[in-house]
Amino acid sequence: MISPMTASSTDTAYRTLSQEEYDDIASRILYEDNHVLVLNKRAGEITQGDKTGDEPLPEKLKAFIAARDHKPGRVFMGVPHRLDRPVSGAVILAKTSKALERLSGAFREGDAGKIYWALVEKSPEPPQGEVRSWLTRNEKQNKSYSHPQPQPGAKEALLRYRLLRPTKSYFLVEVQLLTGRHHQIRCQLASIGCPIKGDLKYGARRSNPDGSISLHARQITFLHPTRKEPVTVTAPTPMEDM
Repeated sequence: MISPMTASSTDTAYRTLSQEEYDDIASRILYEDNHVLVLNKRAGEITQGDKTGDEPLPEKLKAFIAARDHKPGRVFMGVPHRLDRPVSGAVILAKTSKALERLSGAFREGDAGKIYWALVEKSPEPPQGEVRSWLTRNEKQNKSYSHPQPQPGAKEALLRYRLLRPTKSYFLVEVQLLTGRHHQIRCQLASIGCPIKGDLKYGARRSNPDGSISLHARQITFLHPTRKEPVTVTAPTPMEDM
């Protein structure tokens, strides 16, 4: 067992992780090399700082790497994409500025592939298909709205879905995200009558006990920023129904 510690006895840049925190992070690393780290994010963790003041995931990972690698000085940990707080699953972090620049570009241009699993309240009809709509965003409500036709200020959004199987009370759906809009999967699944389990904001009947929604970033594929080879990472699911 490696005892958690800061980067050095004189470097106070990062807090000391508890042994439980250290072991938890270590157990959730899905892929890592000198440039990239992929973590299985828990629902409730944030990938970027927000008004709550909660600790962002990159800061916790900086403390982890400083301790594990006995790294003096600063640790670089950039965020080329994000997952909403109530969503779980694979999230990529860049360990170098070069990786951050290239990965950010890949996500911006739609060159990274993302597959999600969602538990929804109704079986989609048809069981496999495509949803294309135009989304507007209400900043005050932190909510997106789907429109069947172009609207002023709306952004085109596209995803593909297929029903994987029914569960005891819900339906497991796989979603391939083809554009990256605010709350896109949540909004578009709700627009076809299939709100995600626990997602009160988009019409779910009830909340999940832990405040999560049953949406999981199951698989992510990206071109490695330095080796230029495709990398695919699959994240274990947090829920028995999945």
